[in-house]
Amino acid sequence: MDKASTIFLASSLIIIMLGMGLSLVFADFKRIIVYPKAIFVGLANQLILLPIIGFTIAIIFPMRPEIAIGIMILAACPGGPTSNLITHLAKGDTALSVTLTAISSFVTILTIPFIVNFSLKYFQEEGEMIRLDVVSTIIQIFAIIVIPITIGMFIRHYKTGFALKMAKPVRIASAIVLALVIIGIVIKERENIISYFQQAGWLALLLNVSTMAVGYFSSRIFKIKDKRAISISIESGIQNGTLAISIAVVLLGSSELAITPAIYSLIMFFTGGVAIYLGLRRNRLSADN
Repeated sequence: MDKASTIFLASSLIIIMLGMGLSLVFADFKRIIVYPKAIFVGLANQLILLPIIGFTIAIIFPMRPEIAIGIMILAACPGGPTSNLITHLAKGDTALSVTLTAISSFVTILTIPFIVNFSLKYFQEEGEMIRLDVVSTIIQIFAIIVIPITIGMFIRHYKTGFALKMAKPVRIASAIVLALVIIGIVIKERENIISYFQQAGWLALLLNVSTMAVGYFSSRIFKIKDKRAISISIESGIQNGTLAISIAVVLLGSSELAITPAIYSLIMFFTGGVAIYLGLRRNRLSADN
């Protein structure tokens, strides 16, 4: 993509992260003490099991190197505002979802460069080597994630009314931005998009569904039930697609590597819809009993 598109994508992600910060309060981080087991299981799923599952999928199934790397970029990313919204609609524990998203967003600043560099080294063919500078990447991700989130949190703290008023417009703007980014990638890669979708579509779906399933059943293993299990499941399986696309396009300068995250970003709304249906159904059955 050209420089203007790259700047637009980075700026858009900053706005989205600012919007996420508007939904956070400092008390969200205190839930580590209130729900230590749920937080631990949720973060273990996001930070450890998700990259392992992504790598397993990438080495088991035959695929182009750029698709495998796209899978790993997704697996390296935290949850995003979409996972919080889906959790809320599915009658999960929204506070737990927001807390997991916030903490994982901060932690993955350090883990993303190493996971992405590992995947680049493992899957790229000779002569096509791209590398992320670890220190530079950490600084850039810090700038587009931590600073906007922190500013948003301070606005929420000191201008609560304004923050609450802006929550819905920012969510709508985030959805529009993501749609525009996906359309731009599809246009840029229009000659290869059908073959990419044929190969990457079901792999992105597999990553999405398998990580949601692992999130849910790992919660049950640790006797975390009901709303919190739903939250952990969704947080484990719904990744920040916009961040994944930004890493591919802004940091790695490759629209090809953004194809899998773009396809994933479309698929997750369908699987998220299924999660919402199941969550509402569980809630209705619980109410009847």
